Amino acid sequence: MVVIDSGLGGLSVVRAMRQLSPQHPALYVADTAAFPYGNRSAESIIARGVSLIAALQEKHNVSQVVVACNTLSTLALAALRSAFPAITFVGTVPAVKVAASQSQTRRFTLLATPNTAHSRYTRELIAQFASDCVVDCYGAPNLARMAEAHLRGERVDDAVWRAEIAPCFHDDAKGRTDQVILGCTHYPLVADLLSRHAPWPVTWIDSSMAIARQALKQPLDAATDAPLAYVTDAQDVARYANLFMQEGFAHTAALPVAAEAPHAAHG
Repeated sequence: MVVIDSGLGGLSVVRAMRQLSPQHPALYVADTAAFPYGNRSAESIIARGVSLIAALQEKHNVSQVVVACNTLSTLALAALRSAFPAITFVGTVPAVKVAASQSQTRRFTLLATPNTAHSRYTRELIAQFASDCVVDCYGAPNLARMAEAHLRGERVDDAVWRAEIAPCFHDDAKGRTDQVILGCTHYPLVADLLSRHAPWPVTWIDSSMAIARQALKQPLDAATDAPLAYVTDAQDVARYANLFMQEGFAHTAALPVAAEAPHAAHG
């Protein structure tokens, strides 16, 4: 089984999967050459996702892929399923239904990348499951980058964390925020920091375990003999190898990915 993400965020799903089944997953793909996805155009993200899976198929006989990236899932999952009908894709979507069922104040925030926060898919989720709630959608411009830097051991100033998440929190005539959905798989990896810098306590909703359970309903494939992590920028192999080793991936290698078509340039 393969877990793919724009960067390190999918490790939150990997950790949950290994709590349930230590031999999963066999492969991890971090699209470090294109990170982050949050501000790219939808066309670019779809094209990139197709190129990523095509590159992976050239090296492995893949039958199951966990798309551990909310942005890629909300914008490109249908296109991936159409392009690769022989592969079972498990997507990652914001936990709006869970938040709506648990919120006491009936006001909560979806904290996500700009693309996920403002996607049509997200609007449809809110209309379907949270029409009686005030849902504040905040596309954090830098949080995925900050999480990635933190995981690499780089220091991010406390004031920067506080400023980045401040727009999640509201207390006015519409109600008081009591829950925050972690709508990017990077965010659970720094949940302790987010909680520390929140202006008041809230419930942080992490869907990693639910994604892991859904993924593990699929049979284990034989994609590789030893757990292997890929990065798509060859210069990142040395940069990420120790981190992936700590996460249980025996080897880190480069996965060359074809450039997107000209019409799918960065947005």
